[in-house]
Amino acid sequence: MKKLNHLSKLSLLTLVLLSSSAAYAESLQLNGTQLTTAQVAEFAANKNEKVEIAPEAAQKVSHSFDLVMEAALQGTAVYGLNVGVGWNKDKPVFKEVKGRRTLDEELLALSRRFNTSSLHAHGGGIGEAMPAQAVRAGMLIRLNEMLGGETGTQLSVVEAYRDFLNHDIIPVVPEKGSVGEADITLASHIGLAMIGEWFVDYQGERMPAAEALKLAGLKPIEPVGKDFLSILSTNALTAGQAALLAEETRHYLEAATAVFALSLEGYNGNVAPFLSETTGLRPFPGMVKAATDIRAALDGSYLWRQSDGRALQDPLSYRTMAYALGNAWEAQAALEEALHIHINASDDNPAAMTSDKPAEKAAESHNQLHKYQVAGDVHGAIYPTANFDMLPVATRVENLNVALTRLAQNIVMQTIRTENPDFTKLPRFLADPENEGHAFGAMQKPLVALYAENRQLAMPVSLDTFAMAGNIEDTGNNAPLAVNNLQRILGNMYSLSSIQLLHSAQAVDLRGKVALGKTSAKLLETYRAQVKFVDQDRIYTPDFAAGVQVLHAFTQPAAK
Repeated sequence: MKKLNHLSKLSLLTLVLLSSSAAYAESLQLNGTQLTTAQVAEFAANKNEKVEIAPEAAQKVSHSFDLVMEAALQGTAVYGLNVGVGWNKDKPVFKEVKGRRTLDEELLALSRRFNTSSLHAHGGGIGEAMPAQAVRAGMLIRLNEMLGGETGTQLSVVEAYRDFLNHDIIPVVPEKGSVGEADITLASHIGLAMIGEWFVDYQGERMPAAEALKLAGLKPIEPVGKDFLSILSTNALTAGQAALLAEETRHYLEAATAVFALSLEGYNGNVAPFLSETTGLRPFPGMVKAATDIRAALDGSYLWRQSDGRALQDPLSYRTMAYALGNAWEAQAALEEALHIHINASDDNPAAMTSDKPAEKAAESHNQLHKYQVAGDVHGAIYPTANFDMLPVATRVENLNVALTRLAQNIVMQTIRTENPDFTKLPRFLADPENEGHAFGAMQKPLVALYAENRQLAMPVSLDTFAMAGNIEDTGNNAPLAVNNLQRILGNMYSLSSIQLLHSAQAVDLRGKVALGKTSAKLLETYRAQVKFVDQDRIYTPDFAAGVQVLHAFTQPAAK
């Protein structure tokens, strides 16, 4: 079993046969408090990994559901149970069974119908289906959030998330339709699949949910009370995509650092701006990290040896690269920190909070609080919240979008300077001496086009909200749109770095046999296995695509 603060390890309890050979399936145990974005990304990418519910977390879920039922028995308003289901206000919600109050079966039947109807009414997504990995990430996060014990949900609903993930049943969820105040019109499709409606991808094959449940040996859930709210009133789908992108950004920045090291070597640049002596004078943490990484990537490079032809001051796009990379690193870390809070907390409204003992009665001056408190067989309170607001994540995504786009400016300018013999003393457009053609002269255009697109995508969207729902929902954050923009920006960043890699490799090879850094040398070797030196003009589109694949597969050299 894999605890949340440890690496994956094999479990005898989760042996599975993956293909013609036996293999172990890893197991991730959730307790609602320790999930990381790295674990989300790992789990989403590995459909053979299983998830388990910690026993103490299951107990908290059950107590939370009992609290909701107890509140209804006492006449406390519970939306979907004794409020909003057409139940006559003058009709009792309970009956006496052997001297004990029990919720009326007719009321429960009405609540179940209301839950199903509400899932129908909120199922309104637009566009293509989200990638299975994104849905898998979102469901894992929602499962973990529920295990905190504040959702007031039946344990069977929570177990359905586990069972869907473990049987590789992925609901078909449209990609658009949320403004960031909970993904209600999207997450509803997950609930619809759980009641046996809508469509799913079962082990990679699309089919009706009812058919998949039958094949997997599972039964549809019967949501009641607050269950439908707990299924759809969550930002887990957006958080899942953000978590995947936060981890992908980390990988990209590592690869981009290696590309920059090779670019600096192709340029014959000055390492002075990246020294610990110079960066220590103004030690912004991200910048210091980036400079440290650049020095490590250049370990063993000819740039550390004196050269009479080397400029004292390189263009700013080169000199300030530690700041551009460092700014992106800090933005990535801020997003990861916000996500760590979000995915280990409840974004439910209302929140059902249990207690071991009755709450002290609030002072008369605060008697508004009396209406939320529950005391009986189960103690606690059911509080209205605003915890569905995704603003802390949305603004950090926007910050990362800006930081990556600012990094893009450095990359574009560096690459264009590499083509200029006035700076590099290399042939114009990095043409081979035997090439009488255009070389890379026209390749500045895709660079600039991608940068222009990123500038548009980096514009803040959290301000573009509109009043809805009778002016009750009069603000928002557009977190899903910001996350979608991040995905597109990051894709463009890989393409920009691929174009820079093509230029950097060409420049280094034109310099002849020069010593390269440990990391940049490995990158060049890997790249040259896919993309050959440009000795004559050719179509560069395949080279750009190959470079993107190299960067996606990039790994740091092993430490000696």
